[in-house]
Order: sequence, then structure tokens, then C-alpha cells
Amino acid sequence: MLSADLCQTLVMTADAMRDARYPWWVISSAAVALHGVTPVEVGDVDVLMSVADAQRAMDRLGVVPIEDGASALFRSMLFGRWETPPLVVEIMAGFHVATSAGWAEVLPRTRVPIFVDERVVYVPDRAELAEMLRLFGRPKDLERVRLLTL
Repeated sequence: MLSADLCQTLVMTADAMRDARYPWWVISSAAVALHGVTPVEVGDVDVLMSVADAQRAMDRLGVVPIEDGASALFRSMLFGRWETPPLVVEIMAGFHVATSAGWAEVLPRTRVPIFVDERVVYVPDRAELAEMLRLFGRPKDLERVRLLTL
């Protein structure tokens, strides 16, 4: 069962991404929750999309790109935080994760539509989401993998 805040945030996200020209996905904890996994704590909603769509969405939503959004583990060509919904929505384009072999782009191959209050939200399938979370490798990601594969 999704929390009221998560539901409202996902509805607002789906509405905001409605005009996207290329595929987009919700990833990480919100995607795990959308696959029906419980209990999972969702602190924000991570949206992965094309650079062009992210720029258009951020312009329309009044989100200013964050130049220093990179960390030692993650980086994006374009990154912004939409703070209007109940949960912050992190918009990421050209998203990469640091691996032992260098930076690897995170671009899902699968796209599963899930309905939230008559809106469609897209997530990677369970196996690909688990693979992505394993790649991220943080303790919270590995716990999400465990929950996804129960």
C-alpha cells in the first residue's frame, strides 16, 4: 500500500511527465514500492528521463538545474529537485553510477506501466530494478534488492 504522500507525488509526477517525448522511469525506492514491496521507506521519488525531456519538464515546473548534483557514486548530465509535491522529485538525465570499471550509464531496458490513481507511472521490471540497485551497492539498495527478490 502506497502512502498518501507517495500517491500524490506519483500522480503529480505522471502529470508533469505527460508531454515527455522519450521514455521515462521512476527508479529506486519508489519503484520498489510500486512493485508492491513492503515495507520500503520512500523519502523521495527519482525520475530518470532524456536530457531534452528533463530540460523541458524542469523549465515548465520552474526547477533550476543543480550544478553540483554529482557525488562520488552518482552523476547526471542534468539534475534538479522539484520540491512542490509532498515528496521531493529528483529529475535526472544522463544518469551514471561509479563502478569498478568507471562510470556506467543507467538506462533501463524494460518499462512496466503501473497505474496510480488513473495515471500511468513507468518503472523497470523487477529483475532489472534489482540489477540496478545491486549496481548502486549502498546498504539501503541491497536491502531493497533483498525485498524485491523475496
